[in-house]
Amino acid sequence: MTSSSPALQVVFLDRSTIPPDTRLKDLPFSHELHVFESTRPEEVLDRVRDADIVITNKVKLSGDVIAQAKRLKLIAIAATGTDNVDASACNEMGISVCNVRNYAVHTVPEHTFALIFALRRSLTAYRSAVQAGRWQESGQFCFFDFPIKDLTGSTLGVIGDGALGKATADIGRALGLKVLVSAFKGRDDMGMLYTPFERVLEESDIITLHCPLNDQTRDLIGDAEFAMMKQRPLLINTARGGLVHEAALVRAVKAGSISGAGFDVVTQEPLPKANPLNEILHHPAFILTPHVAWASEEAIQALADQLMDNIAAYVAGQPRNIVNAPHGSRVTAQ
Repeated sequence: MTSSSPALQVVFLDRSTIPPDTRLKDLPFSHELHVFESTRPEEVLDRVRDADIVITNKVKLSGDVIAQAKRLKLIAIAATGTDNVDASACNEMGISVCNVRNYAVHTVPEHTFALIFALRRSLTAYRSAVQAGRWQESGQFCFFDFPIKDLTGSTLGVIGDGALGKATADIGRALGLKVLVSAFKGRDDMGMLYTPFERVLEESDIITLHCPLNDQTRDLIGDAEFAMMKQRPLLINTARGGLVHEAALVRAVKAGSISGAGFDVVTQEPLPKANPLNEILHHPAFILTPHVAWASEEAIQALADQLMDNIAAYVAGQPRNIVNAPHGSRVTAQ
């Protein structure tokens, strides 16, 4: 970009999705940065209409809005998931979309195993029982109200073989688990190192999801899949809300057809009162955390650094982490 070029208009629609003490790198080109802590749906168009670059984490950018943003060149997503942006509309308008990748390769697998340990050893159930006075009532040095099981020797089913799935599998092996890795159902071309989806459901003591949400994976786990789970496994989802049919999950937990579930994501966030998961929030075999598996301090700073580096690379004419195929991509500032 030359010194005579106009400053690019950069708009961050939902800065509050990143902690306030997370540092955003300075962008190395002439620009004006407009930061909004949050943006309601009815505010999106006004805020992006004259933007050259838009940063969003969870704010949705519909095809209608994108079509009216005549200056827009780049949408930089402050996350890995891209389902909040209409990629087809971006392709038609020549707008590039980039995301942040592999920043959570430690934090998400660690959170996954935090949920696994908590459920296999009934940690939250025992904590609640102690708080309620159950230990004193027992008259013993310990009590055995809830099941406690070791991990070593169990079978861990990992659905999804991206960076997070692979990192989770590595931790599982280090802990002495037998690991089965599968893609989503309907894939039978994964090769000898992969286990068919249905077999993972049948044989696993713990099943953990690490796949994107798309047309092939929506409601990946429902009543039919729960019925296949012969080992009454734990089901862990630190990936995306919508991979598991939530009403079916409630039925499975209540019926005891699975040993428990640990979720960090739901279909609509924050959890609305109408969501069926509210029925099991206090169930001793269910843990729901508020979409924080990704949110270690180290991971968030890595995300923020990569986000701003993506924008800088695009403006320098070296786009990276592009997730769409824009037709006649708009020329970047040089």
